[in-house]
Amino acid sequence: MARGWESKAVEAQQDEVTQEALRPEDVRPKKRDTPEERARLDRIASLEMSRNLTLDKLETAANPNYRQTLLRALSALDDELEELKRVP
Repeated sequence: MARGWESKAVEAQQDEVTQEALRPEDVRPKKRDTPEERARLDRIASLEMSRNLTLDKLETAANPNYRQTLLRALSALDDELEELKRVP
């Protein structure tokens, strides 16, 4: 079945973008992180996810004792995140 002119034009545009993305001169070597740096970045990502989860729980917590526990956990997460982000 024949395709219309517009769909051919869209396909041509998509092919052009794909070809531009694959050009070797546009490819830049990625910075090679050391295993320690990757582990630090993974830990930061994990702590940020835990922080977001804690904030979500804090929004719905009604029990004052549980809220205090969540606030202490949030503080500890913030402290560790700050320390990890300070490391060059």
